Amino acid sequence: MRRGACLLAAGLMTMSGCGLTSGSPMADDVEPGTIGRGEPLKGARLTVTSKEFTEQLILGAIMGIAFQAAGADVLDRTGIQGSIGSREAVKKGDADAQFEYTGTGWITYLGNSRPIPDPEKQWAAVRDADARNGLTWLPPARLNNTYALAMNQANFRKYATRTLSQVAALAAKDPGAVTLCVESEFANRADGLPGLEKAYGMSVPARNVTQMDTGIIYTQVAKGKCTYGEVFTTDGRIKSMNLVVMEDDKKFFPNYNAAPVVNTKVLKRWPAIASVIEPVTRKLDNSVAQTLNGKVDVDGQDPHQVALDWMKQEGFVK
Repeated sequence: MRRGACLLAAGLMTMSGCGLTSGSPMADDVEPGTIGRGEPLKGARLTVTSKEFTEQLILGAIMGIAFQAAGADVLDRTGIQGSIGSREAVKKGDADAQFEYTGTGWITYLGNSRPIPDPEKQWAAVRDADARNGLTWLPPARLNNTYALAMNQANFRKYATRTLSQVAALAAKDPGAVTLCVESEFANRADGLPGLEKAYGMSVPARNVTQMDTGIIYTQVAKGKCTYGEVFTTDGRIKSMNLVVMEDDKKFFPNYNAAPVVNTKVLKRWPAIASVIEPVTRKLDNSVAQTLNGKVDVDGQDPHQVALDWMKQEGFVK
């Protein structure tokens, strides 16, 4: 799962084993727009980090650009493999801030097995628990990079399902109609297909489930090779392939809302970090993420440039 940590063995590895590098200075020629006025971070030397996948690279760049507009000198340490490396960097002070996901914090880092269905309560629980680790979780975005099932337009017109409850009803009425393309991990995780079937009272025969790599799922669903495919809700291919995402009406899947996480000591020294990043976080939702991710994964654009263009487009920076 791309939000997850390095393999458990990574706990025995050094930071460099999870991909931490020395980084390079961000040198965007930006000025305050609607954020950063008065340059409240002038004099600060801040290091931003992220994991290695597209959305994280974009979010890391967005954070760094915001800090630059507020007057900070920013070191770019984005693109660390897995999750442990970037989190440990912020905890230990090798980096100062990153965007992280509430579900990852609650389940992967803090060791809880049951997610909290309400996204605000999930964030608050992570914030309170992680405070003991010297990390401050700032208010989350609506951007929720969680699991979903999606279908193409032709199958949507044919079966007209909009929710996972309707998918379960279709599976009961016409078992052959519900075929799934999923990752092998999703097929076996408690918060994947087995748990989904249990939560919705759904039974999909094994012969109707095909396991494959993530990227292939999107193309197979778009072609109609399977009725439904496992997707991530902020993936740019959802919009580019015009897929229809099923609503998780029973709130089974964990919430993975993106939120800024800052080393608490750094935040106490530079409290303006919170006010600088808050308007940007508030603007991020699944539609924005799908568009930005698509510019990279579908159109082949550079993640940092995509982030910079969006920050200027929204008027956050000039």
